[in-house]
Amino acid sequence: MGDVAMLVPILSTLKASYPKTKITVLTKPHFAPIFKSISTISIVEAQVKGKHKGILGLFKLYKELRQLGITSIADTHHVLRSTILKVFFKTTGIPFIQIEKGRKEKAALTREKSKDFKQLKTSHERYADVFRELGFIIDLEETKPLLKSNLSTTIKAVAGNKNGKWIGIAPFAAHEGKIYPLSLMQEVIKKLTRTKPHTILLFGGGDKEIEKLKNIENHFPNQVITIAGKLSFAQELDLISNLDLMLSMDSGNGHLAANYGMPVITLWGVTHPFSGFAPFGQPKENMLLADREAYPLIPTSVYGNKYPTGYEKAITSISSDMVVKKIQQLL
Repeated sequence: MGDVAMLVPILSTLKASYPKTKITVLTKPHFAPIFKSISTISIVEAQVKGKHKGILGLFKLYKELRQLGITSIADTHHVLRSTILKVFFKTTGIPFIQIEKGRKEKAALTREKSKDFKQLKTSHERYADVFRELGFIIDLEETKPLLKSNLSTTIKAVAGNKNGKWIGIAPFAAHEGKIYPLSLMQEVIKKLTRTKPHTILLFGGGDKEIEKLKNIENHFPNQVITIAGKLSFAQELDLISNLDLMLSMDSGNGHLAANYGMPVITLWGVTHPFSGFAPFGQPKENMLLADREAYPLIPTSVYGNKYPTGYEKAITSISSDMVVKKIQQLL
């Protein structure tokens, strides 16, 4: 989801710079709402578990795409499925440019020995480069945030009326090495709710995550609200657009919130912003990092799925006081 969300600033800038250009996004159905705030963008849903499954399904998808009058293709994903589509399009003469992911640079950044520890090109710039190669001029300095959405009665019934600041917290990630322990996150919430009457909105997904979030909510009645499992994804995006701040791991919710131009604080464990996956437009001061003196092999991987024994605790070197202080500064 984070990879998809990071495409939004590029497409919004492209649309603003080239308003007469028709843009069609090919994505999975669940991700379609991410692009709803960019006017006049069309969506084609890739049913990769249904009619577009397998090579025959992708050939069917190719034939559907050919009916759209596409004149160029920007592949910002560059995976097996999109490469197969590229093979199908090869005979058409339609330009098909794939992203350069910088795998060698990322391998050098994450290796244990002779680590080349430096800032790599951001994913946003890598995405923009695909469109630049197709002839579009994209200046991400000109990117404007998405507009806030109006809150429906359904959303208000879950989140309540906005009194004071709304702080979103998304405490989960795909891998353990990127997750701030819930015991520490509960300390953060306790300190925040003790100082001012902020409303904390908890985001997540999956039955196990929802159960953990509800357990936190029960400790802070009337001040903490679990959003996970209560709204559609599109409704969650509307709610996120109205937050005053998002606290996230190195994960998708941080990218979703950043697209609306709000302050986003991210917590980094075994991963690091140098890999290029920082939320769009956020200053480096908003990225709280694990202690590299204590954990010198960070980043141990790009996605946080690989790390030496003991490094799963690296993120705990970010104290709850550090997190609360940063939130208070930004609010």
